Order: sequence, then C-alpha cells, then structure tokens
Amino acid sequence: MQSDLHGMDVAAHLHPYTNFADHAERGPLIMDGASGVRVRDTEGREYIDAMAGLWCCDVGYGRQEIADAIAAQAKQLSFFHSFFGMATEPTIRLADRLKQLMPWPIARVFFGLSGSDANDTQVKLVWLYNTLRGQPRKTKIISRQMAYHGITLGASSMTGLTPVHAHMNLPLPGFLHLTAPHHYRYAAPGESETAFRDRLVAELEATIAREGAETIGAFVAEPVMGAGGVIVPPAGYFPALQDVLRRHDILFIADEVICGFGRLGRPWGSQALGIEPDLVTIAKGLTSGYAPLAASLISERVWSVLAAHEAELPQWNHGQTYSGHPVCTAAANANLDIMEREGLFERAAHQGEYLQRRLRETFADHPHVGEVRGLGLIAALEVVRDRDSRGTFAPEYKLPFRIFRRLLDKGVIARAVGVSGIAMCPPYVVEEADIEAIIDAIHETIDELVPAALRASH
Repeated sequence: MQSDLHGMDVAAHLHPYTNFADHAERGPLIMDGASGVRVRDTEGREYIDAMAGLWCCDVGYGRQEIADAIAAQAKQLSFFHSFFGMATEPTIRLADRLKQLMPWPIARVFFGLSGSDANDTQVKLVWLYNTLRGQPRKTKIISRQMAYHGITLGASSMTGLTPVHAHMNLPLPGFLHLTAPHHYRYAAPGESETAFRDRLVAELEATIAREGAETIGAFVAEPVMGAGGVIVPPAGYFPALQDVLRRHDILFIADEVICGFGRLGRPWGSQALGIEPDLVTIAKGLTSGYAPLAASLISERVWSVLAAHEAELPQWNHGQTYSGHPVCTAAANANLDIMEREGLFERAAHQGEYLQRRLRETFADHPHVGEVRGLGLIAALEVVRDRDSRGTFAPEYKLPFRIFRRLLDKGVIARAVGVSGIAMCPPYVVEEADIEAIIDAIHETIDELVPAALRASH
C-alpha cells in the first residue's frame, strides 16, 4: 500500500515548491494522522510540527469541535453561493464576527479561499477605489524584497522572492519592490537600526518621487515577513512609513495571513508593529487550516468611496464560486470559538515569550548562528559560516534544506527560509517541553551538518 502510494504520487502529483529530481528520488512523506502539535506518517513515525502545517494550524490538530462543525454544515447545506445577494448563516455570522474582532473600523468583509486570491482582491479594490475617485493612474503597488504575498498573478507580483518570479514573466508591470527591512543582512557596516530604518523610509520617499504619487495606489506589507525569513523590522519602521504614505494619499494593505489571530503576541500583527491599515488580508489562522478560507477586509475609508458611486458601480463585479463557502465559514466559526474559549491569543503570547527567550539563551554564543529573530510564536535562526563575517554557505550545498531533512529524521518539522534561515511557527497549544525538544533538535542538527558545509564551501 505504501509503495503503491509513493509510486502514484511520483507519477501523477505536481507538488508545490518541490524539487523535481529530489521528489522523483525520495518520493513523498505521506501524513495520515495528527493530534495537538504532532503529526504521524503512514509508517507510524511521529513528528513535532514546529511549523503548524504551513504557518496555519494555530489551534493544533485533531480538534473534534471543528470537524463536527464541518460535518454538520455539510449535512445540512453542503454548498450555496453568495452571488446576487444570496447568503448562508455561518457566512453571515463570520463576517459580522470579523468586523467586531478588528480594532479598526472595517465596513465590509469579502471572502476568498487563500491569501493569494485575497491579496489579488485587494489590488482590484485599490484600482477600483482610485478610479472612482477620479484618479485612475494610481495603480502601482509597492512591496518589499523578500516579502511573500502569494502565487496568483497579482499576489506573486507583490511577492519579493526571485524564485517565485523566475522564468514566469513576473512580476507584472506596475509592482515595485523596496529593500527588505532586515538589519542583519541589509544594513551598511556600522549602520544602527535607527539609521537603517531612516534609510528605508528615505527609499520610499525617493521611489514615490521617481514614480509620481499620482501613479501609486498602495503599499503592501506583512507585519513580520514569514516565508522571506521571519524578518522583524526595526522599531518605528511602520509608523514612519505610514506618515509618508498618508502624505501622498497611498493606501496601506496589511497582509495578516501569517501574523493575524494572535501569532505575534497581540490579536493582530498590525497592532504589534504600529500599523493602521486601510485593507487587511487574512487567511491561515482563520480556520487553522481545517478548511480553505480567506478574507479581504475593507475599511470605512475605502468602502465609503465604493458606496458613494452607485451610478458608476451598481454592483461589485468580482467573486469566486466558493466565496463564503458555508462549510469553510462554519469551520472558521468553530475555530474562533476554540480560540476565544481557551484564551489562545493569550497563550500564544505567553508561549511566544518562552520560545524567544530560550532560543536567545541557547544560541547566544553559537559560532554558526549569527542571528535569532522573531516575535511572539514565530522565530528563525540565521545559520552562518562564522559570526564575524556573517557569510553564508555555498548555495548549491543547500544547507537549510539539509537541516530541514535531518530534523525530519529527529522527528521535528521546521522550515528552510530566506538565504540561510531555519524557521519555526508552532501551534498555540505547544508545550514548553515541545519547545525544548524543537530547540534541542535544531541545535544538534546545526552542529552535525555545519562541518561538512564548511568543507563544501572552500
């Protein structure tokens, strides 16, 4: 049975972000069970999932309450759409609930299925908003290098990771990328965090001056970059950027797909980093990955313009068959019930403090860990040749990927990110003993693999 599945997968399944040759040789790692922070493969091996799936399974695996909500909704009403004013009860209740959860004035909630399509929706909203205001040239979107906003055409153009663009004629015209706010990698020698921040703000000013504020519609950012390397910006970075954006009448899209729902120690990542967004994108933690669902949250500022132009815009000509799918919104409501009842936002903050402290204590003097970074219950280590030079290893050696593979052998799922990073983002129900096990496995693995990596880099 196991060999049959392996063969079928290799012959038929094109996996996201997977090396063709490596997959043909190794085949898939097939999971078939999970509970809490642990997942189990088809051979019975158990792993601590230090990545909450793909940064998403916040409440942990095996939650019967969510499974029951999905089953009950599928039995009562398996599907109905939300076109032409149609609606279902779980979707209505979720839209209202999300408005109440937001600390900013949100006027409307539009449902999609992934952070990618939700970010595409945001781009269309920006374009529509500016066209209705009589400024149809305000279409350009400013993002950052190393940012990740998804893989649909608009979202992958906002994304600032070169491999996502390679050989695909991306990014599309009109998408601009500023320097990533990663002081460790991009600061000039001797440049303080404050000076680095000021230089990034000046770069934004210069970009607006070069392109013309009349051509720029929005700036988009993750509060803390996820797939780009768990990059936490310098203090005061976002408030300073927002001052510039407001002066030039440019909207702010907060991509809360990873950072939302308590991941950074506050209910919303924007609260933790001083962002006051005009549009908010959410996904992942909305259902903890139990069903595909995303949402684009529209502020009063943006909605008031749409609502005031009924003659030009009698209806919102955008939507997907599965927008507001009742099974998915039922899953989200059950997921949020668990988060509220168990105080998981507060737990994420508490366990996040423990994770950040123990990582810094453990790797404070490690000769091959140049930086420990993160906020709340998300973190990364920068693995380097030596702390003084901050040099990385030969790219063809793929050390972060080798670390990922060796960690699997030790029963831990982490993730290779950025240039030379190893990331972790465990479910909120992670115990301190689990955190210690994750850290111990990473420490052992770095010590085991770095000597060979150093030899390969000479």
